[in-house]
Amino acid sequence: DQRDRVENPMKRLFREYGAPYKFQAIVGIIASVFSRLLDLLPPLMLGIAIDAVFRDTVPYHEAFPLGGGLVQPYVPASETGQFWFTIAIIAGAFGLGAAFHWVRNWGFNSFAQNIQHDVRTDTYDKMQRLNMDFFADKQTGEMMSILSNDVNRLERFLNNGMNSLFRLLVMVVGIGVLLFAINWQLALIAMVPVPLIMLFTYIFIRLIQPKYADVRSTVGKVNSRLENNLGGIKVIKSSTTEEYESDRVEDVSQKYFDTNWEAIRIRIGFFPGLRLLAGFGFALTFIVGGLWVLQDGGGPGPLTGELSEGMFVVFILYTQRFVWPMAQFGQIINMYQRARASSARIFGLMDEPHRVSEADDADELVVSEGEVEYDNVTFGYDEEETIIEEIDFTVDGGETVALVGPTGAGKSTVLRLLMRMYDVDEGAIRVDGQDIRGVTLRSLRQAMGYVSQDTFLFYGTVEENIAYGNFDASHEAVVEAAKMAEAHAFIENLPDGYDTEVGERGVKLSGGQRQRLSIARAILHDPEILILDEATSDVDTETEMLIQRSLDRLTEDRTTFAIAHRLSTIKDADMILVLEDGRIVERGAHEELLDNDGLYAHLWGVQAGEIDQLPQEF
Repeated sequence: DQRDRVENPMKRLFREYGAPYKFQAIVGIIASVFSRLLDLLPPLMLGIAIDAVFRDTVPYHEAFPLGGGLVQPYVPASETGQFWFTIAIIAGAFGLGAAFHWVRNWGFNSFAQNIQHDVRTDTYDKMQRLNMDFFADKQTGEMMSILSNDVNRLERFLNNGMNSLFRLLVMVVGIGVLLFAINWQLALIAMVPVPLIMLFTYIFIRLIQPKYADVRSTVGKVNSRLENNLGGIKVIKSSTTEEYESDRVEDVSQKYFDTNWEAIRIRIGFFPGLRLLAGFGFALTFIVGGLWVLQDGGGPGPLTGELSEGMFVVFILYTQRFVWPMAQFGQIINMYQRARASSARIFGLMDEPHRVSEADDADELVVSEGEVEYDNVTFGYDEEETIIEEIDFTVDGGETVALVGPTGAGKSTVLRLLMRMYDVDEGAIRVDGQDIRGVTLRSLRQAMGYVSQDTFLFYGTVEENIAYGNFDASHEAVVEAAKMAEAHAFIENLPDGYDTEVGERGVKLSGGQRQRLSIARAILHDPEILILDEATSDVDTETEMLIQRSLDRLTEDRTTFAIAHRLSTIKDADMILVLEDGRIVERGAHEELLDNDGLYAHLWGVQAGEIDQLPQEF
């Protein structure tokens, strides 16, 4: 099964996503068969008319005696009658054909659009549930390329490609049968280029398949570079690195160009070659059939046979329709190979393993007291490096614990483990005695409110961003949360108040304003456990004091974790943990730590201006 998933992603696509919509596919296939069979009728009637109406006025079954037991309906030998009978059949064929064309398009479009929708939503759902270390390794543009370009490429094949495939199959098989029924000797001559076309196509597939896989990979890198640069446009402008970034974009674009051009070189050589082979078959059929008509069955060497003028016209029309579809199979194969490369990338994302998984028998987290225990927790983002080691402490319900220490000490990692953004390598984390690995992720994270130093706002209004995650909150509740976060005043001064659009990532607001909206969002959520990761890092001193007053009210009856570089904001915490190199080196209250004259006391001295810098041992 694993081999099938790797080597046949299109087979997996049909099995997992096509099965629910097989009715639409079957309808499309059946309608395609009938519509194409009806398309074959007008040329046949034209040939019959030439022989039966305009050449000799004889009944149809005499003008065109089909072999293989096929019998034409008897029509009186009347020019007028046979003419109008021909018109009626042709008109009926076009009318029914149009109806079947509509049904065919409905079937294939419905099939393709439903699969496209399901694949895109499932891929996104899978992606957003992946662990944070996955996003640390992947670029946004690459993910966007999969969700957009690759999924759209699947839709194009499922709709246009499959539609064309069955259309051409019916045309080739149907025309082949008619050609042999009309004149099997000439039909064999028309088939001469078919083996060559099949061989040519096989070589094309072997050459193009790895090229398209490389193209899909490089286009993701192009998107990632563009996405990264657009997101950092302020830094680029302030650093005057436009030329440097243009060179980097040019470099990655050149790699895409080179990779794509390799595929294009193969493709542009393939299709003219197919047309040449198809033209050769058509010309050979025209020459031999024409000589038979002109010489009343004569021909070059052993190539002799009988053919009427009308059937020669039919043969030429059908041969053209037969050979050119053979060439068009190459385009379908081209579409298939592109779709196959895209589906491989999509399922590669879907099969990405979870480092954090939810147990099948996971219970709902029930927070009563809000006690949090870290029991000798050790963790590293990979096996080669340990980030935090033997972290051991207990926070009673309603207490506030602050984590301080130099940059890179592991403070944020400690709290990400509490939210199970990652799982511990050793030890355990418990909330009210419940190991967080044994509860559902949803109940765990709903019990927590998180305010990060990296404030993110979604495109939408101010009110929508405050109410994010609490979508049923009333306007009054949103306003109250904004007031507690000291955000109401500046919101009221915005052009449309709470209905003001914040722009992408909140670009229309200042850093301090975005931070206060993020705090308001956490206040509205009213969590049992509150996590503040540099929550006041982007506000001025006056606003920080106002927010701190609101946070004091918010944290009064709930367990709170706070990370802060400004030690003045956490000096009233019930317990302060001092981290260095992933270990707790000091713990206690503010005054107690000052008396110890350790790392915390020196950090405090630096911020208070009492000492210039940390001693060398720190």
